[in-house]
Amino acid sequence: MSVADDTLPLAVLDFVGIEHGESPSAAIAGAVGIAQAVEAAGYRRYWVSEHHNMASLACSAPELLTAHVGARTSRIRVGAAGIMLPNHAPFKVAETFRTLLAMYPGRIDLALGRAPGTDPLTAHVLRRGVGADPGAEFPGQVGELLAFLGDGFPAGHPYAQLVAAPLVEERPELFVLGSSPYGPTFAAVNGLSAVFAHHMSPDLAIEALRAYRRDFTPRTDGATPYSAMSVLAFASDDEDAIGEFEASWTLTIQNITRGIREPLRPEDVQAFARSPQFDAARRHDDGRMVTGEPKSVAERLLELRQEAQADEIVVVTPSLDRDRRRDSFTALANAWRQLA
Repeated sequence: MSVADDTLPLAVLDFVGIEHGESPSAAIAGAVGIAQAVEAAGYRRYWVSEHHNMASLACSAPELLTAHVGARTSRIRVGAAGIMLPNHAPFKVAETFRTLLAMYPGRIDLALGRAPGTDPLTAHVLRRGVGADPGAEFPGQVGELLAFLGDGFPAGHPYAQLVAAPLVEERPELFVLGSSPYGPTFAAVNGLSAVFAHHMSPDLAIEALRAYRRDFTPRTDGATPYSAMSVLAFASDDEDAIGEFEASWTLTIQNITRGIREPLRPEDVQAFARSPQFDAARRHDDGRMVTGEPKSVAERLLELRQEAQADEIVVVTPSLDRDRRRDSFTALANAWRQLA
């Protein structure tokens, strides 16, 4: 792994949320501030997601955000987690990420997803009306991308004459995303690094990543498995802040299921945090969220990392208050450093 020896095995996945009443420009500037803060705190990576048709998020073009954040940081690895490959031509992805590598050598990550990252209608538009099953196409798309990034095509292949420019010797650090066993299984069979979304499927995460490490097949001599797990986490000594974080995520998921994709109003979150519905949701907590004072959050994340045999934890902290998010990331890094 081409990472600095002095970084923590921690990353941040940022949805680049637009807070109620702010502009997309302000949200992107805020994301840069988060990236700079976690770089200073010693995090290894800062990733942005790819989501579409969401008025509450500013992450529909993660490759552009990666370039923007890369220009305003100096050491931390930056990238997309992920590029939803069904929405993109592999040749164009190779060109884009080689360009990023030319701009920021040694710092670019590329995590690949097979879901569209959006609703069916938006996926239909992104794919220009192509009706084929995107999941079925994913293995072939990954194979094409790897070929364009340097593996090459067999002799006589029609794409063998193509060059994904600019030509750079380095490759982005590649990961395969998953929220079901498919992703880590695909990564293991193909000798790639894996990231599992505990924040989406907490009941599957541990076994999926343990199976990945057990079944890993090297693509090249000496290759070893490498995995990460993304976890919803918020660290604070303020009980009200913890409650509002938990309420905001719960309300966000409820709104998405209702087709509501607007930024949350702070007063709605505060009211929901005091409601019987939220108390009921807390009683039925499935372990998806890791919240509390910094030491206890760090302890639980270290436990999850060990249980999953993962190399890194990717912290996911969607929240109404960007200052609270930044403080949580910093406090968690400090607590992790003291415990590890």
